[in-house]
Amino acid sequence: MATHRFQPAHYHTTLGPHAPVLRVAPGDTVITTCVDARGFDHTDQRVTPPGNPMTGPFFVEGAEPGDTLVVRLERLTPNRRRGWSGVLIAPNVLEPEHVPELARSGDFSTRWNWAVDAEAGTARLDHPGSPLHGFELELDPMLGCFGVAPEGGQAISTATSGPHGGNMDYRGFREGVTAYFPVFEEGALFFLGDGHALQGDGEIAGTGIEISMDVQFSLELLKGQRISWPRGEDENFIFTAGNARPLDQCVQHATSEMLRWLETGYGLEPAHASLLMGQCVRYDLGNVFDPAYTMVCKMPKRLLGRLSR
Repeated sequence: MATHRFQPAHYHTTLGPHAPVLRVAPGDTVITTCVDARGFDHTDQRVTPPGNPMTGPFFVEGAEPGDTLVVRLERLTPNRRRGWSGVLIAPNVLEPEHVPELARSGDFSTRWNWAVDAEAGTARLDHPGSPLHGFELELDPMLGCFGVAPEGGQAISTATSGPHGGNMDYRGFREGVTAYFPVFEEGALFFLGDGHALQGDGEIAGTGIEISMDVQFSLELLKGQRISWPRGEDENFIFTAGNARPLDQCVQHATSEMLRWLETGYGLEPAHASLLMGQCVRYDLGNVFDPAYTMVCKMPKRLLGRLSR
């Protein structure tokens, strides 16, 4: 197992079969950086065009279609003092009659700055014209967009998401979480970016507090274990992510993937898995702003731990 320090020289605004920037072995760790959604780096200089530019792809030796890529998010640290965010709630999450009223209060493309202190773990609104100037929030860093090259040689925009991951904007993809992605291409071709210092559920204003980041992650392979949609786990839950529009379709993907996980990973019959899910499942919103929405289906580990007993 090796540790690689990688400094990106270029970025991608699609996840697809791009030339690898680094080859790694299963078990290796990568320490790198990612720019913000507009292409600004740790020095607050634009180094690449906007549109959720991705660092990568990283080629994992031995990864083949039908495998599962395991990504452990070991460190996510904002690496500059300025973040920025949208101001107004996106029209698609409001009642239609409310949109003109909100539009009269400002422009939907407006962005305001935040003063970010990673050591103190805070973000303060930096907009003297607002009565909320200086209002302080606690950081909860996460990755908005990450995943693998999609199936069939496609290159899919970082504005959206699918079975390969992508722009899910789920606040549960934070430091300490393990994510799982289906492998569609040789080497898996793993990308990451779109750092958020903080974000509410759904990314309903079109952004989190967007910022560049220092990132450390490790990669593993589950050979011959096929999954259909991204999965994850933290200290308390296992979870599955469905990406689609309309919202009921991504609920279906996330729920079906959880049912498959309980069947293949925990040995439950479909009826028994359904019984537990019906009483114990939890749902979180990921992105409800971009072309594909994200819904996350969660099951508590404390409950699943009782199955073996």
